[in-house]
Amino acid sequence: MNAPTTDQLPVVVIGAGPIGLAAAAHLVERGLDPLVLEAGLSAGTAVRGWAHVRLFSPWAEVTDPAAEKLLAPTGWVRPDGTTYPTGGDWAEQYLQPLADVLGDKVRYGATVTGVARAGRDRIVDADRDEQPFTVHIELADGREERISARAVIDASGTWSLPSPIGADGLPALDEKAAADRISYRVPDLKDPAVRARYAGKRTAVIGSGASAFTALAYLADLAKGEAGTHAAWVLRRGIGASTFGGGEADQLPARGALGLRAKAAVEDGHASAVTGFRTQAVERDGDRLVLVAEDGRRLDPVDEVIVLTGFRPDLSFLSEVRLGLDERLQAPTALAPLIDPNVHSCGTVYPHGVGELSHPEQGVYLVGMKSYGRAPTFLAMTGYEQVRSITAALAGDQEAAERVELTLPETGVCGGAGLYDDPGAAPGSDGGGCCATPATLQIGVGAPAATSGGC
Repeated sequence: MNAPTTDQLPVVVIGAGPIGLAAAAHLVERGLDPLVLEAGLSAGTAVRGWAHVRLFSPWAEVTDPAAEKLLAPTGWVRPDGTTYPTGGDWAEQYLQPLADVLGDKVRYGATVTGVARAGRDRIVDADRDEQPFTVHIELADGREERISARAVIDASGTWSLPSPIGADGLPALDEKAAADRISYRVPDLKDPAVRARYAGKRTAVIGSGASAFTALAYLADLAKGEAGTHAAWVLRRGIGASTFGGGEADQLPARGALGLRAKAAVEDGHASAVTGFRTQAVERDGDRLVLVAEDGRRLDPVDEVIVLTGFRPDLSFLSEVRLGLDERLQAPTALAPLIDPNVHSCGTVYPHGVGELSHPEQGVYLVGMKSYGRAPTFLAMTGYEQVRSITAALAGDQEAAERVELTLPETGVCGGAGLYDDPGAAPGSDGGGCCATPATLQIGVGAPAATSGGC
């Protein structure tokens, strides 16, 4: 029997989350055969990890058009587009039904451990582009398989690799030894066991983004009914005009409201801010922990620590393919300047698709949150447009691949930037983006704005 040609092989999609499943829907729409490999045992495994957290975007902005077309014959109806789902709602009411429609095109319990060109490691040039990809997977029962693919779309996200406490990007001294008192996720305080862990306790919350705002708001609510509950909010820089986001001017109203809740937590005394604190070590003080900063300052003892300093992509299983990644963000080199929080504190995402997401290794694409590397803010709509463009290119429709059409709220990193040596410096002080008057950018029309940034 003749081996199938590369064009007859499936496009392997890594991850059955919102962007991975959208990629599969677009592939089906294009007449291409997807195979989605999901390490978990259900669709949206990572999303289910924050099932209790409400999205900033309403239903109208978190479902993909191609996916909706695939779901329509089943009688599926999108929930009210103006309402905001939780992660659990998103998984149960959209992601799992979409995966069910895709049927055997989705495999669960399949962890990707490696991607390579057949018979060639990353060194070999000869006939490289003519070879199919070999995707190495490990199944839930420990067995291993090899799958041949014409292309690989990595939508595995960044959820599995939360960033550590250390301000230098590495774990703080003895951070691992204190793992029993440290969490890297927003706590679900509706869970009795989790609630008991934080009720009446002093908790350090490390981070300055939306996840930290959420944790502060949750702990403030807990403090209203549980005496002794208090949060020490640890920031690596100071508090400025934009620390709590765009507030009422934020084009994502739910995010703006969350920032205001975090601000209220501080003003009402349920949380105290510790600024310019870059953690270097974690020490034991009996049953409590003491955080020690690089400048020698010591935080008053805390019972628990919640680390919400962002996430980073797992690139370990892509070591044998040739990726073009920015050395700082670990995002595709053409995309990185558009989302770099060192440059853009607020603003918009310049239109991007297959061109910005391509690598030296033809046929490999990082999409969704993973495409942003270590950049802190991402919208589902951006990911849906990414996979629409990529699947068009894989189908040979270059005109559609290059025609990026998307309307995004003007929301930026807003908190990911700021001057390192001036903890009090307020990012976004130029008055643009989501920190000032809201505006809407229509993607694909006209030239990119000079202030374009992450979203």
